[in-house]
Amino acid sequence: MARASSCQRITRPRRALPPLQLEWTGPGGVRPVPTRTIRGFHRADNRSVGELDPVLANYPGCQGQPFDFSDQMHRLCADIVSRCELLHHVRMERILIGVTQARSSRVHGLQARITPLRMPGGGVTRRKRGHLYQVQRCWLDGTELLYLMSFCLPRFQDQSFDEKFVTIFHELYHIAPSFDGDLRRHEGRCTIHTRSQKGYDRLMAELAREYLAGRPDPALFAFLRLSFAQLQRWHGSVRGYAIPAPKLVPLPTPLARGASIRDASPAW
Repeated sequence: MARASSCQRITRPRRALPPLQLEWTGPGGVRPVPTRTIRGFHRADNRSVGELDPVLANYPGCQGQPFDFSDQMHRLCADIVSRCELLHHVRMERILIGVTQARSSRVHGLQARITPLRMPGGGVTRRKRGHLYQVQRCWLDGTELLYLMSFCLPRFQDQSFDEKFVTIFHELYHIAPSFDGDLRRHEGRCTIHTRSQKGYDRLMAELAREYLAGRPDPALFAFLRLSFAQLQRWHGSVRGYAIPAPKLVPLPTPLARGASIRDASPAW
């Protein structure tokens, strides 16, 4: 009689796939966007705010009220794209602005990032190694988002005033003129940043100067004149949307066999 094997095959449960859609509501809604409070890298100081930073005397922010970086940056970007002809195609209602926590106090490194929520050409799926994948689709209050823009704090806030503006224009200019969820692409090998980084930066600085020359409301960008430590001392805390990085999700077989995926609104 054959002996029973003492080794049994262990079957591990399959990991659940990430959802194909991420759905959020605005502040106070049933499914708000996750938020995070950014920590600084400076020691606490018990002196008064006015004694530490006389420049804050002209700052219009509400002292002691947490600073919503995402909201204020969204307001500024909306004003920028309404005034800058090269950015008139950008629709801020389909862009979500978030924050990421810098891991160190180093000045150099990632300042900001624009993440497209579509494949090249505006598609939502791509085939990889014989399998069909879809990028997670994001919705806010029933409107589908096409881009996620994130700023690395405190690092971004510790740049100079001019450098901050150049960074903002840099990220906005990456958005494709067709506004289809893809990035602006240039001819040649360097399709995203062009061959000349210095030339690209000069163009962004020129656009920033033209914007400021148009005399926008100074209250919109007053926060850019402060360092992160100054902003934190005045408001008590700095927070913003903590946007999860979108994933490529393998499609179930019935969906993968379909010729296309309909552009439907989410069911609440």
